[in-house]
Amino acid sequence: MISSDVIRGYNDMMILFTLTEGDSYGYEISKKIHERSNKLYTIKETTLYSAFSRLQKNGYISAYPGKETHGKKRTYYKLTAKGLQYYLDKCEEWLLTKTVVDQFRGGICDENVK
Repeated sequence: MISSDVIRGYNDMMILFTLTEGDSYGYEISKKIHERSNKLYTIKETTLYSAFSRLQKNGYISAYPGKETHGKKRTYYKLTAKGLQYYLDKCEEWLLTKTVVDQFRGGICDENVK
C-alpha cells in the first residue's frame, strides 16, 4: 500500500508522463496510471482533477474539448513545452530523493521487508 502522503508530490509527474505518450482525457489518464503502477496505485478522481487545474494554471498542460461520447464532450489534456521541462525536473528530483532515502535502507529493513 502506498501512503498518499508519499505519493502526493509525484502525482503531477505521473500525469505528465502519461501525457508524454499523447493527448488524453481524465478517465484514460487515471486508467493508464493504475495499469502502469501494476495496479498498486489508483489516483483519486478529486486528486486528478485538482492536479489538472494546478498544471493548467502553471502552464504545464493545456485543455481542449474532444469528441462527444455518451452525450458529453470529453476534455483532452496536452503537455506543453513548459510541462515537459517540469516533468524532466521532477524526474531529476525523484532520482535525488531516491538516492537519499536509499541511504537509510538496509540491515533490519532488508531482513524484514520483502
